[in-house]
Amino acid sequence: MVSFAGNLRHPDRIAAMAERLRHRGPDDSGTLTSPKCILGAERLRITDLRSEGRQPFADRADKAWLAANGAIYNAGQLRSRYADYPYRSGSDIEPLVPLYLDRGTDGITAIDGMFALAIWDAPNRTLVLARDRAGEKPLFWIQADSEIWFASEIQALLGRERRRVDSSALIDYTTLGYVREPRTIFAGINKVPAGTALIFSGPEPVVHRFWHPEQIPTSDADIDTATAALDTALSTAVARQVIADVPVGVLTSGGVDSSLLAVMAARAVAPNRLRTFSVGFTDRRFDERTPAADLARLCGSIHSAIAVDDDALCTAFDRATARIAEPLSDPALLPTILLAEHARQTAGVVMSGEGADELFGGYPTYVGHRIARAYRAVPTAARRALQSLLERVPASHGKVTWDFLLRRFVRHAGTGLLARHVAWFGTGLSPSVLTARGSADLAIESEDLADELARVMFLDYRTYLPDGLLTKIDRATMLVGLEARAPFLDREVMTLALGLPTAFKVRGIGTKWLLKRVAQRYLPDGLVLRRKRGLSVPIASWINGGLRQEVNRLLDRERLEAGETFDAGQVIELLAAHRDGRANHARELWPLIVFERWKERWMGGT
Repeated sequence: MVSFAGNLRHPDRIAAMAERLRHRGPDDSGTLTSPKCILGAERLRITDLRSEGRQPFADRADKAWLAANGAIYNAGQLRSRYADYPYRSGSDIEPLVPLYLDRGTDGITAIDGMFALAIWDAPNRTLVLARDRAGEKPLFWIQADSEIWFASEIQALLGRERRRVDSSALIDYTTLGYVREPRTIFAGINKVPAGTALIFSGPEPVVHRFWHPEQIPTSDADIDTATAALDTALSTAVARQVIADVPVGVLTSGGVDSSLLAVMAARAVAPNRLRTFSVGFTDRRFDERTPAADLARLCGSIHSAIAVDDDALCTAFDRATARIAEPLSDPALLPTILLAEHARQTAGVVMSGEGADELFGGYPTYVGHRIARAYRAVPTAARRALQSLLERVPASHGKVTWDFLLRRFVRHAGTGLLARHVAWFGTGLSPSVLTARGSADLAIESEDLADELARVMFLDYRTYLPDGLLTKIDRATMLVGLEARAPFLDREVMTLALGLPTAFKVRGIGTKWLLKRVAQRYLPDGLVLRRKRGLSVPIASWINGGLRQEVNRLLDRERLEAGETFDAGQVIELLAAHRDGRANHARELWPLIVFERWKERWMGGT
């Protein structure tokens, strides 16, 4: 916390803030204090496990105080560049102090890694808050009169003041399933945007965006050159990210992304030292443990897996809504929490495949966009007949099935690019489900991109990746003090991927074409060409089974009418159709269930 007018009014509240973040750093704590600034850090020991690595760090003249959450992968190079600086530790964070003293905020561009950092520049009375390029690590802030308070998670900033839902954020949530930066679900609490530094010399920040992915030019490299370049960049990223003073593992699903990371990681660590972890379900339609075990045998890792049933999902749901102060509608959060808890027993760092789908074209929706133009040329009568036929196909509660994808495709293929993408990729909820009317004001930052597919992939990279996927993996892992790293989000890998033409990513009905070419150098074809699965969760059957009574309570008509957030009639009809087997509305119902539970815990039910 920092004051820009007089001394801090409530310095004693730093202790409560620290306590609410202790799960992120259970190993050590530290603070630096002055009348105008208190900087605290809860430490998770990953590099240099000695007490000397405790944060915050400061130079000997107390010109710059620094606290950061994350991992700096080029710390060795920075330490060598500033070899004359009197380091007190071997921490990967400490070299950021001499970097700032030398280059100020311009030095942030020299950092390779995932980070959320706060720097108090005492001589200039300036506060710097910054996040890494992709948004792997979170950072939130509020303005209270002339003071700025900041923290790694929202709950540390919640006081006794009346809490209000941001109406625009709620529209985002019901439309997309997540809230886009810089908003949060709470009015008045803000996110520092990914790839951005906020510079405070007073209550209002100057915004300095240091990462400009929309300006990366399209590469003219041929496919063989691009394949070799990606192989080198990704294997280098993995080699850097397995460096830690604690055991390292990989979260695996048996899919191509995590499998490629696991094989590369196994080559970068000592033999039989890599750990791999997977999660499956007692419902065999959703179980991915067998392919994950096959991968472990291939790369020689120490493998362990857990099975998840309805009771375990209920436990994870309780834990998520009780301890995470924002509604996260991705059902995969729940098994990820359970997997993280399991992995934490034997590892301190895990790698995961976040970013591969957005950067290399992994989602079925990208194929759908390519097909939509041809489909719109089909006579209207034929399209209507196909849609009518598909609507009569019985709803399935299994994984993402062909009938589900085809039904969703024909409903929306004739709409405009953004509307189509949101319909395919969002929650599926109608805007009218909100009692307060409105729609998500989506725009694609790189409108100059002529290729429609490039535009929606860039949109997902700038929104769904940081605000949906990375939020999920960070909260799930840090809930148990486990550090998650994403090699696909290494700066060199991202730069290469963002500059690739879409023809290197999606070809015909095939996805991640270039990435699979690299994977074929390391993995058998059967695994590389295996249909994309992801961490699918049996939410549809769970709503009608193990969670039935809780769903009845949360989506009760009287409760919804009293809450005045959602149209009770629409919600009740969605639930009734789902229960009767007339439709699979799990996709639409789950964000509502999560929100109602979140509101009960964090808003007092109001």
